[in-house]
Amino acid sequence: MDYKAAPLFTNDLVVFGILMGLLALIFYTGSLKGGFWEKFYKIVPALLLAYVLPAVLTSTGIIATEWGNKINGHYEFHSSLYYIASRLLLPASLILMTLSIDLKAVFNLGPKALIMFFTGTLGIVIGGPIALAIVGYFSPDTVAGTGNDALWRGLATLSGSWIGGGANQAAMLEIFHYNQQKYGATVLVDIFVANIWMAILLMGAARTQAIDRWLKADTSAIEELKLKVSRFVKKVERIPTLTDYMVMLGIAFSTVAFSLVASRDISGFLETNFDFISDKTSFFSSLGSAFFWLISLATIFGVLFSYTKIRNYEGAGASKLGSVFIYILVATIGMKMDLGEILKNPGLIFIGLIWMSIHAGLLILVAKLIKAPYFFLAVGSQANVGGAASAPIVAAAFHPALASVGAMLAIVGYVVGTIAALISAGLMEWVSKIMGII
Repeated sequence: MDYKAAPLFTNDLVVFGILMGLLALIFYTGSLKGGFWEKFYKIVPALLLAYVLPAVLTSTGIIATEWGNKINGHYEFHSSLYYIASRLLLPASLILMTLSIDLKAVFNLGPKALIMFFTGTLGIVIGGPIALAIVGYFSPDTVAGTGNDALWRGLATLSGSWIGGGANQAAMLEIFHYNQQKYGATVLVDIFVANIWMAILLMGAARTQAIDRWLKADTSAIEELKLKVSRFVKKVERIPTLTDYMVMLGIAFSTVAFSLVASRDISGFLETNFDFISDKTSFFSSLGSAFFWLISLATIFGVLFSYTKIRNYEGAGASKLGSVFIYILVATIGMKMDLGEILKNPGLIFIGLIWMSIHAGLLILVAKLIKAPYFFLAVGSQANVGGAASAPIVAAAFHPALASVGAMLAIVGYVVGTIAALISAGLMEWVSKIMGII
């Protein structure tokens, strides 16, 4: 039985305080003008630091997301911070960041956002089989396994996660029946490699102009959207009062509450009445995910609010409040990455790194060919790899007004995730047979 030692701090309330202290330190040092800190934050974005520092604390045993004995693939004890942030603060941030959005301007961004998204999907679909073949050639023991122990089955769950999200990943596990005792290793690859790639994307966000010049990208539509939002903010800007904060929080969290109830009812109704959704092996199983409907409803309500007077609360700092929630979510995501775990499965990590490199390389190639802005590359990638939990984070790193673009693309990822993951799994099974692995 696997055992993971308890961290120094196991109380979620204490850990939350530590994370908030880190965020306060990051923002304080980032506000200092001149000297070391100003130069430091020109290289390292605050959002990236909010993500990396909790990972350092996890890696050094100060905090952790899970610990104790591993029973049936899960540890006895776990932190609830990420779950709360992703189910409460993420939808709230989407509502607050979207309520001032100009939907027409979003559509004016053109087809390149979708092109880059599906390029990212293609990179995941073909990247898995290629990475499996490369590592299998040099290290056959790493990819060895037959029956339910066959590695391609485990990697199929990874493709589901990296194209859609947790629901698609669960669907792949249900379809291919990978050995549950080995499943944790693929989850580790998912967390580590995906988080490393997210860190790279965030670093790139701080150098957007230079990257766009290299890509020869036309960023006029994105800049126009930013400009429209900025003009609107200046028009309605005011010093926020306590009433403003209470109303904004009330709008956000009451809408989240309704979305939570509705998302569970919708997913329950669909699973009860439609066999092709309740069947975890179905292409449409992700439509039975309550999280899918939660993110969808939060985004829809945010867009609807943008057609009412509620949008004027942007002048009181609605998107700034949403950004606070995003930073807290980022910190809880950073908690999930334990750098010390890398050494336990170096071969699998190499598969993940090669896989992600193919995904990234294809995105860069297509972006260069069609002259797509780096924003479309980053968000198109994260809408695949990170899904609804992190695509808005990367989008917001460019501008709070763009968070909804990340959410919308992530929703597309949920829909196509199972189909694309099945194609990738079929290719990986084919590669395994050719190489004599299974």
